[in-house]
Amino acid sequence: MRLKDKVCIITGAGGGMGKIAAQTFAKEGAKVAVFERDEQAGLETVQIIKDNGGEATLFKVDIANEENVKNAVADTVQSYGKIDVLYNNAGVMPEADNSVVNTSEDVWDLVMNINVKGIFFMTKYVIPEMEKRNSGSIINIASFVAEMGCSVPQDAYTASKGAVVSLTKSLAIQFRPKGIRTNAISPGPIETPLLMEWLVSDEEAKNTRLNRQPTGRFGKPEDIVNCALYLASDESDWTNGANINVDGGITANYF
Repeated sequence: MRLKDKVCIITGAGGGMGKIAAQTFAKEGAKVAVFERDEQAGLETVQIIKDNGGEATLFKVDIANEENVKNAVADTVQSYGKIDVLYNNAGVMPEADNSVVNTSEDVWDLVMNINVKGIFFMTKYVIPEMEKRNSGSIINIASFVAEMGCSVPQDAYTASKGAVVSLTKSLAIQFRPKGIRTNAISPGPIETPLLMEWLVSDEEAKNTRLNRQPTGRFGKPEDIVNCALYLASDESDWTNGANINVDGGITANYF
């Protein structure tokens, strides 16, 4: 088992890629701290893991609330004694996020609060716990749009993911001498219910995106989680400060 006895916090583990990550990490021997604002969704993830013989605990937390995060991290350490992995998966991409000229301040703030401030709070309270053991892996989910412009803009989301990449590199340099490595994963378009619902109803938009995708398909959550599994494991000890594009090659495509 690649994560045997490692304590792994996964934010947004109640659904999507976070839910699959939680199950995958548990199968590999991790003790999973499910950080989730939606209590019912988080409990479902925990139950699935337990039904399959794994170990997991729900910590109900809003990662954009500093006191919530501080308490949840302390409760995790009290429950499990340590934190080996922080997987900053939680994020939002609201439909109302568009160009800077027509995105409201409320939408901009929502995206920044969760996608950037949430990682700030999580790392602020997890890193000191990792420093105590001179060991740890932080995995931040960014996006391929941090490197590319788009004619159909989501400017708050794009800016937030650029910030995630920059913060990743700063943390990697600061804390690797203290045993903590920090890396980002930048997924390409992933088959999520929101994306698929939109593209199924708009064949032209779907074909436009697939024509730029060398693999001829959208990514699956497992494509991202498998990369995260490597970063969480001891196999990635010399991988630090990387932003790994798991995107099927879309960022390499000029035409």
